[in-house]
Amino acid sequence: MEFFTFAWRALRESDPAKKGALVEQLYTNLRQNALTFDHDAPVEELDEPSYAPLVKVVRPRDVPKRKHFDDPEGQGVLLHAVAHIEYSAIDLALDSAYRFRHMPPEYYMDWVEVAHDEVRHFRMLDDLMGRVGVRYGDYPVHTALFDAGKKTAGDLLERMAVVPRYLEAGGLDANPRIIAKLERYPATPMLEAIVAALKVILNEEVEHVAKGDRWFKRACEERGLSPDVYFDIVERFYPGLESKRLQLNVEARRAAGFACSELKRMGVQKCE
Repeated sequence: MEFFTFAWRALRESDPAKKGALVEQLYTNLRQNALTFDHDAPVEELDEPSYAPLVKVVRPRDVPKRKHFDDPEGQGVLLHAVAHIEYSAIDLALDSAYRFRHMPPEYYMDWVEVAHDEVRHFRMLDDLMGRVGVRYGDYPVHTALFDAGKKTAGDLLERMAVVPRYLEAGGLDANPRIIAKLERYPATPMLEAIVAALKVILNEEVEHVAKGDRWFKRACEERGLSPDVYFDIVERFYPGLESKRLQLNVEARRAAGFACSELKRMGVQKCE
């Protein structure tokens, strides 16, 4: 069984259940050293996201938003939005494993492990969506994460900077704010279940960002670049990072590999 052929099959699969099963097979076979690697096989491209047959795609500003989460509708909108991020993250991890060739074995293990985690996250959220009467595809979604993958398809350094270290690290900042908002409502079994799922995702995403951090720094070292090139890369794709005053999750970002010097450039006053 050849690794890149299998990864491509999982990447282009649309059905979440089938995709999850393929990722589990890929993960198991990789751990058992049961795969061969044809690094010179051609890299194919997805013309549209794998989830396109399942959902209506709209601009990010047109995705439904709810400010109140004490009713099934608001909870369903929130869960659907997070589930879409997790589905997109499955594909980004698979794409990072599939696209970049002639890397050390641990690189492929890292990104297949991430995809495996994201499948589990999606399943948790899918179960919770079912409890409030929502299925994946009931609400429109945006393609921001897919677009980021396309834009960084040609350079491992850019991919690691933009996807794990910028976009996924942003999730480390946003997740605690969502949890805090949910915990301000009177406790219900459903809200408690949502908070518990978000906490699992937050804890495990720290390691996902850390994996991106390691491969980003390795690429910097190989090219003789300072890790500060991160800011130049992000500025090209998402201008204005250093001018924004972001609410950063300093503890999580430090655990994921961010240096205090980087966080201070992003507006953090105190960092140890």
